[in-house]
Amino acid sequence: MSTGVVKIATQIEMIEVTPGVTWIEVAAADLRLLCGCPADVVKHLMRKDLIRPCQVGGVVAETGPNAILLSDTMLQQGEFANLAEFPVLQMLYKQGMLLPGHPNNTGAKPLIIGIGKQLRAQLDYIYRGNYGLVSEAELMDAGLDAAAAHDAMRVKLHFAFGNIRDADELLDCIELNNDRREIRNGVTIRRTALNCYDIEYENESVTVDLNQDDPDGYHSPYALGAHRAPREYFSVVHSGEGDGWDINRPSMGSLISFQGRFYLVDAGPNLSAILQSLSISVNELEGIFHTHSHDDHFAGLTTLIQADHKLRYFAVPAVRTAVTKKLAALTEIEEWQFETYFDTVDLKPDIWNDVNGLEVMPVMSPHPVETSIFHFRAESPEGYKSYSHLADIAAFRVLDKMVTEDPDKPGLSPDRNAAVRASYLSFAHLKKIDIGGGMIHGDAVDFDRDPSDKVVLAHVARPLSIDERQIGSGADFGTNDVLIEGRQDYLRRQAFDYLQSYYPELPNSRLEVLLNNALITYNPQEILIRRDRPVDELLLILSGTAEAFEEGVPQPTRVAAGELFGELEALQGTPSTRTLRAKSFLHALSIPRDQYAAFIDRHGQRAVAEELAEKRDWLRRCWLFRDNLGCVVLNRIAIGLSRAELEDGPVPETEADAGVLRLVNEGILKRMVGGAVVETVQDGDFFNEERCFAKKANPSELHAIGSVTLWDIDAPFIADIPIVRWKILELSRRRLQLTGDAAVTAKAAAAGP
Repeated sequence: MSTGVVKIATQIEMIEVTPGVTWIEVAAADLRLLCGCPADVVKHLMRKDLIRPCQVGGVVAETGPNAILLSDTMLQQGEFANLAEFPVLQMLYKQGMLLPGHPNNTGAKPLIIGIGKQLRAQLDYIYRGNYGLVSEAELMDAGLDAAAAHDAMRVKLHFAFGNIRDADELLDCIELNNDRREIRNGVTIRRTALNCYDIEYENESVTVDLNQDDPDGYHSPYALGAHRAPREYFSVVHSGEGDGWDINRPSMGSLISFQGRFYLVDAGPNLSAILQSLSISVNELEGIFHTHSHDDHFAGLTTLIQADHKLRYFAVPAVRTAVTKKLAALTEIEEWQFETYFDTVDLKPDIWNDVNGLEVMPVMSPHPVETSIFHFRAESPEGYKSYSHLADIAAFRVLDKMVTEDPDKPGLSPDRNAAVRASYLSFAHLKKIDIGGGMIHGDAVDFDRDPSDKVVLAHVARPLSIDERQIGSGADFGTNDVLIEGRQDYLRRQAFDYLQSYYPELPNSRLEVLLNNALITYNPQEILIRRDRPVDELLLILSGTAEAFEEGVPQPTRVAAGELFGELEALQGTPSTRTLRAKSFLHALSIPRDQYAAFIDRHGQRAVAEELAEKRDWLRRCWLFRDNLGCVVLNRIAIGLSRAELEDGPVPETEADAGVLRLVNEGILKRMVGGAVVETVQDGDFFNEERCFAKKANPSELHAIGSVTLWDIDAPFIADIPIVRWKILELSRRRLQLTGDAAVTAKAAAAGP
């Protein structure tokens, strides 16, 4: 991977933008190639001054890329590696490549480069990102009646200037294989290995490597500091007031605390960094309320999938369907698989829906894709307290231009316009609004006389104007508006829930023995337990994020809420095998070692506890089970493990292995294509994933090198663990690409020169 700025002779300039993203510029060939495009990549380019304001022929514009090189794999480190929606928007509109009469509109289109499957996925994803659902039939399939589907399509066609256009009408594509291809004006590219490319111009060349090996994943373009999101009865933590172009703040979003439990409103880019900054692990979230499918509200879904249980996904059916189609396009999965990662709950629009006591009313809002605003309310001693979240609304001037009496023309009816305005301006004790302006966002002036107690202005990259500062408040990241104060110890309740799940057979009165211990708060970057030191106390992680380091394991383990750290060492009286370090503010229940050992012995659980703890420790050394899995989930996996052995030679595929994931306990296997080794599978690795869920086959052969011992686990034991399924998807796609490349190479070698 490139580091810093490298100039090769005088023609090709190569800059590392951020790990996993490289910039190649060949000025003489008018090529500015963005290599890799994870979430928020445009903000990284702006920070590097590779996107900056300019004037072209007296017209305001921006500089930036005119071509994008895609990663060969859609997922890296669990995150989307190819999100070209915002880079393409930047080229089309901010650079002016699509704007009529703009000097940069020369007829040249943004150029997307990549292997065939990634190009097809990007075109479909950008298409869905532009339009969401694309016909009245799709809208009716999503639950709208014929009249509502017709009206929704009228709105969509207005924003689309009357025409739904395929993505390839806006973009040019170059499909890569093993041959050298010309990008433009004499610059050529050749794919040399997975995510590795050789770029040449006039006898100069550079190598680009897009493989992302940073254990923390793609980097955030902004630093957020350390905060503590409090658990209240009903409050709103401000987790994003910017937009997709704001280099200093996350995109518009909120974190709702209700009865001490956390719910997100939208999932923008860098959500992992946002949650860590707020001292919340993904396992603490109850769910997400989703407004719509644009990337600045959608890209963080990968973070939510990396939980040890399915989070609840709340949206109106039309939004859920549009999001599902976009995610399926990106990852090339079947749409039904969305429900293997989320517990979907369809909300009914325009009425109050009860979500465990929190009442939620979604209201459809005019936007290029299916979008709803949300009104939330909860009962207090003084009556209802309310919060309204108005993301990606339309300015009143935009709505007025959409009004038409003709029911067959794109736009809005007068009655629909009045209803939308009334919903926007309805009273709330706290209201957050989009004031991004332009053709598809709101204006602060429309809320000058809003009756709400407090209005927060958001979804904008610039400072608020003098007039805006008199209309609404701002909100710094991590600040909290308490609507109903909590008067309970929600953290101790969380500890009780974990203990009850961990020891489901014990009466609650026995669990109180452990629960009646100290709750400790640790600072970010503080070491809690050191390797090779005695374990005097077990730590039940209740809130926050941490990392664990073990000798001989190259990458740290991501530790999330639900982990009981130090159990095996406490029971066996041995030093800790791992170092535990806080990444955020962290809350833990401290349980003295001697008390815990006595508790286990009193209930006759020592043998079972030690066996499960040993298996958990082994599972944590496996990449598949290393991150964000609490003890309850790991115990469930450990219970499902059964031993198996392989003899030296080819590994047969049998009916008994269908629906089974096979983990290598000890030994080595070689994955081969055409006699060539493409992968070594060894201790802690897994295989047979194609037949575990999908009952498919990888076009390769596995050979055991000597005897190999395995742990087998049936699919039902892991089917409902999102992070495990997500990691299997990532690695299986990578393996398929590797074996496919090897098959092409073998075929070419057999054909001869």
